[in-house]
Amino acid sequence: MTGTLSAAPGTDVLARLAAHRLVPVVVLDDAKDADGLGAALVAGGLPVAEVTFRTAAAPDAIRALRDRGDVLVGAGTVLTPDQVDAAVAAGAQYVVSPGTSRAVVERCHEHGVLALPGAVTATEVQAALELGVTTVKFFPAGTSGGAPAIAALAAPFGGLRFVPTGGVGPTNLGEYLALPAVAAVGGSWMVPRDRVAAGDLDGVRGLVADAVALATELRPAV
Repeated sequence: MTGTLSAAPGTDVLARLAAHRLVPVVVLDDAKDADGLGAALVAGGLPVAEVTFRTAAAPDAIRALRDRGDVLVGAGTVLTPDQVDAAVAAGAQYVVSPGTSRAVVERCHEHGVLALPGAVTATEVQAALELGVTTVKFFPAGTSGGAPAIAALAAPFGGLRFVPTGGVGPTNLGEYLALPAVAAVGGSWMVPRDRVAAGDLDGVRGLVADAVALATELRPAV
């Protein structure tokens, strides 16, 4: 297993995600909003975005964010190899899925991009490990046992890291960041879909800055 983990693609991208500790999960209804959102993320101190494939605007939004050159951008809610192809063609630097799909993970590996498949049970974690995955998305975190469940899974799967998403916010962020096995935490509270669509970028910037400040305050001492 050690050899497989060390050879996993996207190690540098994962290190950057872990350094930021927060991954804004973004839903964009219009790709024209992407550049302004990118500016708000950068100004708020969190130049990271996971653009979900829940809308048709996703590929163009990813392209716009990647073209800025100052945002680490990935694709979320990726369900098929074709979506992996579209995401990578648009410039996605990592790919996130709600579950573990061999076809999706293998296509990510073919492209040399980081795959973060969803896994919330021991069986799903083992399936992800067998595909050479080093970090999984723990989704939906809030209804799958939360931080205690991650702590329990981390015990037998030493070296595996988690990105909990779903039901995470300012009130419980510290529970997740306190776990050594948590690489980063995904959430949408700092990038509300309605505010982005309304063009309230100053408001988004403020929410992002608040989230960064909270994550810094909650960061465990090393």
